[in-house]
Amino acid sequence: MTSTADVSGAPETFPFVRPGPFTPPEQYAGMVAQGVTPVTLANTGLRVWTVTGHESVRRLLTDPRVSASRKHPGFPFYFVAPPEARTETSFIGYDPPEHTSARGKAAAAFTYQRVQKLRPRIQEIVDEHVDRLLALAPPVDFHRLFSLSLPTTIICDMLGIPQGDHDFIIEHSNNMFGIHSTPEQRVAAIVEVNAYVEKLVEVREAEPGQDLTSHIIAEYRASGEEYTRRDLVNMVRMLMNGGHETTASMLSLGTACLLEHPDQLAELMADPETLIGPATEELLRMVTIGDIGVPRVALEDIEIDGTVIPAGDGILCLLLTANRDPEVFPEPEKLDLRRGSRKQMGFGHGAHLCIGAELARLEMQIAWTTLFRRIPTLRLAVPLDEVPRKEGAIVYGVRELPVTWDV
Repeated sequence: MTSTADVSGAPETFPFVRPGPFTPPEQYAGMVAQGVTPVTLANTGLRVWTVTGHESVRRLLTDPRVSASRKHPGFPFYFVAPPEARTETSFIGYDPPEHTSARGKAAAAFTYQRVQKLRPRIQEIVDEHVDRLLALAPPVDFHRLFSLSLPTTIICDMLGIPQGDHDFIIEHSNNMFGIHSTPEQRVAAIVEVNAYVEKLVEVREAEPGQDLTSHIIAEYRASGEEYTRRDLVNMVRMLMNGGHETTASMLSLGTACLLEHPDQLAELMADPETLIGPATEELLRMVTIGDIGVPRVALEDIEIDGTVIPAGDGILCLLLTANRDPEVFPEPEKLDLRRGSRKQMGFGHGAHLCIGAELARLEMQIAWTTLFRRIPTLRLAVPLDEVPRKEGAIVYGVRELPVTWDV
């Protein structure tokens, strides 16, 4: 027997606060037991459904009856969305076949084989960032100087964006996705970033190079499909934003997690070549920066765990509950770097699995092995519970991460 719960009576205001940086919100236990729960989004008042558990989330993210399109009135934006947020998107907000076609224009640059060819350059960039840390007198803000700067440098390097513009990219990304940004700040950031990327695209249209922006332009031209410059701009902007914010959060939180588990860190550094791959998967599972949920819209009535989600309603797939499912990950609250399960959903699941997953994996693997090899006495400069966190942000993370080491 199925039921359609009354979403208009959603009692909880979402998102919830984590008691600790690696601890799920207390409310999740009851929501996991229920399976499907109505909640009210704090910043918009929109009432939506949350789906929990590894199997339910996995099935829903491959269900053709749900949509990733921001154009649906019921799409569960976490903030008051300006009109541009519904239209200025790329394949992350498309459904097949449009999604398949658009994603394919950039996918070749992010395959495992292509990413591995970037290893020497990524190692060089990581070493440069460690050099900069060591040239300073600790304590320093690891998040700003290392975690944010490193992936920004890499993705901008790939896209052909000059190094001098990196601060512009970071600042405007914060304004677009920060939970406390006003609608006016979001619109201004979108307009300014679009103008910047449009100039980049214009230059590469006239003078192609070996960068990813030039590759995307060539792929669109070769496809025979109709497209506009706005399609190109949205694609490049999406890759630029997605290529640094998420990895930056993982680098800071993953580093903090390792520092809080010195026995696991010692085990990793005793055999980094063997353990860094599994360790990265486990840290992705443990941290889960996308715990606020993967947003979708029901295209028709969908039954999950005995509850019917009506067509048109917004859905949030809570990845943190999937990554803490004891049926898939025994003792899920325990950090076990040897666990290394690729079943973790830190990169999402299905057709919309993060296109940059292999790049992010390699960045983190090189960063952690190099960092702890070169700065073995690295440690937090303040207790972990004093580190300011970005609660309620689209990408969970820290605002800063003070660290120190023996000089």
